[in-house]
Amino acid sequence: MSGRIEKRFAALKAEGRAGLVTYLCAGDPDLETSAAIIDALPGAGADIVEIGMPFSDPMADGPSIQAAATRAIAAGTTLPKVLALVRRFRAAHAETPVVLMGYYNPVYSYGPERFLDDAKAAGVDGLIMVDLPPEEDAELCLPALRRELRFIRLATPTTDSRRLPKVLSNAGGFIYYVSITGITGAAAPLADQVAEAVQRLRAHTELPIAVGFGIRSPQQAAQIARSADAAVVGSALVEIVARHGRDPAVVDAVTGRVRALAAAIREARS
Repeated sequence: MSGRIEKRFAALKAEGRAGLVTYLCAGDPDLETSAAIIDALPGAGADIVEIGMPFSDPMADGPSIQAAATRAIAAGTTLPKVLALVRRFRAAHAETPVVLMGYYNPVYSYGPERFLDDAKAAGVDGLIMVDLPPEEDAELCLPALRRELRFIRLATPTTDSRRLPKVLSNAGGFIYYVSITGITGAAAPLADQVAEAVQRLRAHTELPIAVGFGIRSPQQAAQIARSADAAVVGSALVEIVARHGRDPAVVDAVTGRVRALAAAIREARS
């Protein structure tokens, strides 16, 4: 299969650089503002757009993203509205890959088969389901693969060589390496340790490897981009949204940070 994610990583490889994956929670601070911010991301340099599906108990996320989910839910964001946001984005951005990240409870309530059909129709390319281990692949992963939706796996510093083959089974799109042990935004990753981990993962998979959790500054993103295929930045962007709220300046504030991150990543290997 060759979809938008594969084409984007192939293009990045041809350019000799890593990519930038940006994360924002759908509906934060409200749906219209959220849509405007996400719509501006590709023009600012985001290579892949990762959109969070707000959930009331996001166990892997730190305080910043938990607060974003709370704001989004308070603003009336539901899973159907998240998919509508994706459709709106896709109408303007035909080539930028979109990945939905979240937890299984809202998907289960929506109906897994219905969710997958609607996600595919909306223009979603891949899914990251934090709380669905590979032992539960029949629940969502295998039905997603039948629809050519990539199921992106998380690997962590505690994922040893015995566990890796199971984690990598049925994986697609890219591998998301969680660079720290803990929740999102809790600490900064150490570049040397990340480089060693990426090298270890490459021995087990040909999929691109994106590294996230704790990357905040352009300098940190550049360090990660020297060894990984992409750097994922989430909490740092979510915190900008939190500071600005519904102020129209929030779009420029977020895209300004994205431009700085993208520029650093582009120069990292030169």
